[in-house]
Amino acid sequence: MRLARTAAAAAAFAALLVPMTAHAAAAHTPASRSAAAAAWQGRAPGETVTLPVRDALAQLPVREEDRTGYDRSQFKHWIDADKDGCNTRAEVLKAEAVIAPEQGPRCALSGGQWYSAYDDRYISGPSGLDIDHLVPLAEAWDSGASAWTAAEREAYANDLGDDRALIGVSAASNRSKADQDPTTWLPPATAYRCQYVTDWVADKTRWGLSIDTAEQTALSEELGNCANAPITVLLAR
Repeated sequence: MRLARTAAAAAAFAALLVPMTAHAAAAHTPASRSAAAAAWQGRAPGETVTLPVRDALAQLPVREEDRTGYDRSQFKHWIDADKDGCNTRAEVLKAEAVIAPEQGPRCALSGGQWYSAYDDRYISGPSGLDIDHLVPLAEAWDSGASAWTAAEREAYANDLGDDRALIGVSAASNRSKADQDPTTWLPPATAYRCQYVTDWVADKTRWGLSIDTAEQTALSEELGNCANAPITVLLAR
């Protein structure tokens, strides 16, 4: 997992984080899996939970998707949450840079280099990158965010509290993905696909989002080719 992108997010995450190693060891026994699943179902915002990714997938509610009323403007971004002059996009770019960019007035970034995991390539200069919402805004709306408050949607769209939520990738790969879920799009870099679907489950878990039946099948099939790694999630909802 990448380092938290703001000091505030890092402090909040560290204060609530349950050590992954202890949970990972416990998750190998049936009794501990049952206990973990029970704890997962009794989840509350601000709690940290750990569960093998396939078990986490099984805990996600399965519902039909509905895009009625969706508009991207209903997810306000990019904001400057900590008022340091750098908005969410800039915070992600600074945190993920392989070679740090120069920072000018009003957090204008220049130079630097980034790795785009979706298509396994390096990008020089920030203009060639998009900041991708791992679970796209439209997909979040379809999966439950339509019922959220405006403040909750803003928090989702600018989520710096979990490094899996936002990722800097090449503009080409992000625009190829658009608002698709793993049913119809997976990263062209096949070696990254296990990480991608694992993070997808973690992000949906963090925000209490549902999946539809086709998405459930696609995730299950892809995860069948991956290690059943434990995911640790700080619950946002």
